[in-house]
Amino acid sequence: MKLSSTKKAPASASNDFAKLKRNIVHTSTRAEEKLSDRDYEFIRKLIYEETRINLGDRKRELVTARLGKRLRATNCPSLKDYCKGLKMNPKSGELYHLIDAISTNHTFFFREINHFKFLNNHILPEFANGTMGPSKQLKVWSCACSTGEEPYSVAITLSEFFSNHQDKSWRLECSDISTRVLDFASKGIYEKDKITQVPPDWQKRYFQKGEKSMEGYFRVHPNLQKMVNFQRLNLFSASYPWTRKFNIIFCRNVMIYFDRETQEDLVGRLSRHLEPGGYLMIGHAESLAGVKHPYETMKPAIYRLPK
Repeated sequence: MKLSSTKKAPASASNDFAKLKRNIVHTSTRAEEKLSDRDYEFIRKLIYEETRINLGDRKRELVTARLGKRLRATNCPSLKDYCKGLKMNPKSGELYHLIDAISTNHTFFFREINHFKFLNNHILPEFANGTMGPSKQLKVWSCACSTGEEPYSVAITLSEFFSNHQDKSWRLECSDISTRVLDFASKGIYEKDKITQVPPDWQKRYFQKGEKSMEGYFRVHPNLQKMVNFQRLNLFSASYPWTRKFNIIFCRNVMIYFDRETQEDLVGRLSRHLEPGGYLMIGHAESLAGVKHPYETMKPAIYRLPK
């Protein structure tokens, strides 16, 4: 199987690319069985305690459908038996599979484009001219990176800008609570409809186009992939693995799953990992209105930590 690209791919790329296609994840559902009130409350509390995701009272059908995937994977005969197993050992490895199944991950490249326009037209020039401080390295964190479309979109934007500012550099850290989506993101293979908002010249520059058996798929070019670091992280862990603060944090479409107390906890945590004058990007459907926070509002869904 051949790959076409503006840059020559490694000799092993074709075989690796074909193998990776088999790992593309498509969520399936099963709704024949319903969760009992007691089991739904158990699942709801377990998910909240581990991730702070608030499923509320109206997500029973969604949870039932998502758990169907785990029944098939574990050969468990029923939802009742599955919940019984979790109750016996709630901290088992299956908990992480449960989180993966429950998490909703829908995104595409350059989703909510206004963030990337603001990044390119405002934040990056500010960094380049020294307004953000004397550091020569811009530090960015995509803290709920899902299947990778967001951080790779950020990486493309940074690569384009810094190609004209080679006296400076950038570092992009990416995290998510789901091991499944992190595995997907690290492979960097996407169907064509995911990259429709990527300009054609950037598609040629930053992606390898699949041919023959891989037609309709695109892989992020290895030169860009190596600039992006993925790791699993629960945002409500006691500590984060970084000692240096970030200039920009993307935390988009995450807080919609949290109650007000959890939202305040999270934005407070993130503020402690931002440089003074750093930016926090949240989803366009989200707002910090009514949430206690230390940020200044720059634009809808864009906030800045005072210097």
